Amino acid sequence: MTLFDRWMSTIRTRTVAFIAIVLAIAVTAVSCSGGGGTTAQSSPGIAPELVADYIHTVLAADRTAYTKHVVNRAKMLEGKAKDDGVLAIEATEGWQQTNGIPLPAQMFRLGSEISNESGYFTYNLISPWYINDSHAPKGEFEEAAVEEMIETGEPVKDYQEIGDQTFFSAMYPDKAVAEACVSCHNTHPVHLERYPDKQFVMDEVMGGIVINIPLAGA
Repeated sequence: MTLFDRWMSTIRTRTVAFIAIVLAIAVTAVSCSGGGGTTAQSSPGIAPELVADYIHTVLAADRTAYTKHVVNRAKMLEGKAKDDGVLAIEATEGWQQTNGIPLPAQMFRLGSEISNESGYFTYNLISPWYINDSHAPKGEFEEAAVEEMIETGEPVKDYQEIGDQTFFSAMYPDKAVAEACVSCHNTHPVHLERYPDKQFVMDEVMGGIVINIPLAGA
């Protein structure tokens, strides 16, 4: 099994665990409320705020570990040699065409695609300086929350209605934890074209991680 395969296996395992937790909470909420108009106050189970915190803790830990202990150890980063690299592999946006490994944001998105298929909860990256259009703020909650989060550096949490479904949504700051995060974004052609005056630095909030947990109809 390759290094990439092992990481994907880990993501799938954690995704199954997340789904089990959220499904149990959702079922408790629906059964206690009679199946309609579920809110955090109507459920004696774990509060959705805490569930979102649990999920975010593991998501952030996995992403940081992948960045620091895999991407940072690669000998090549987007075609450039790394003096401190020890793994004979390249971390690159075009990893599928070069037999390399995904960049941290791409690995995160691969995991979210697996999780989002379940329909029990979703998560995604979001940023006002997005490179991938799927990471642009969408809807009233995301547009307002991302501005507040960037300004304060603190998580933003609220309830929102999407269609006829009630969600608890939480957005957490996503900081630059490694030089690879900063250099890849600052030198990316799309970033340079869209945001020529924006240059990230280490530990800066680059965007957020948004988690949406359904509270009814699970």
